[in-house]
Amino acid sequence: MQAPDSDHVRVDTDGRRAEVVITRGEKSNSLSHEAVVDLREAVEAVDDADGVRAAVLRGEGGVLCAGFDLEMMHANDVADHDALHRDFRGLLDALDGMTTPTVAAVEGAAIAGGFELTLPCDLRVLDESAKYGVIEVDLGIFPHQGSTQRLPRLVGLAKAKELVLTGEFVDPAEADRADLVTETCPTEGVLDRARGLADDLTEKAPLGVRNALRAFDHTFDVSLAEGLDHEHALAMEVYGTEDRTEGFEAQLEGRDPEFEGR
Repeated sequence: MQAPDSDHVRVDTDGRRAEVVITRGEKSNSLSHEAVVDLREAVEAVDDADGVRAAVLRGEGGVLCAGFDLEMMHANDVADHDALHRDFRGLLDALDGMTTPTVAAVEGAAIAGGFELTLPCDLRVLDESAKYGVIEVDLGIFPHQGSTQRLPRLVGLAKAKELVLTGEFVDPAEADRADLVTETCPTEGVLDRARGLADDLTEKAPLGVRNALRAFDHTFDVSLAEGLDHEHALAMEVYGTEDRTEGFEAQLEGRDPEFEGR
């Protein structure tokens, strides 16, 4: 895996699990433009890596991401922000398009752009004391990196409007009830739980997981009939694999399957 040579991001691997780590802990992992570009490179490297079956997105220093660097945002003119927006959207689209399942470890805070960074992840584990939400309406703008598009698909239009228009942090327990996150847990357990979920995913049939994610990609973009046709075609791709044979044989024999991605 060719991970980026970066002062802002690194990639750690542990067996079949990779971790994309934001390493700007001294700035609460706030994002510079360079960090956005490096994060996308890291995400794409993980998704292309042989042997990686699940990924965790996390930050150093007990905080996932405090959003964009405010000094940078204040200094940006419209053209600067347009370029940043396009690169950040490219990062979020890369996360959204990953066929490697992703778990966001939301420790401490995920605010504004940091909140939106978690939305394309497949699973989200939230620190029960974390600051989690979008605050842009208090900055004279509005959140425009998925909060009016991805967020309603997760929690519904009414809840998404409430979060965007009030600019208030969502209570972690409410985030759990609203299905915004997979689960909440105490601060000290967030990273272990995220890693545990990722490790569980590495034991599943990788081709089945990959095609399930590909099927989900079309859930809101096509008619039900087209979506079902797409789902069926992807299912037939994995039905003829060695992993499918192994999965059924292991179940019949009462043992754990050993999937090889073939």
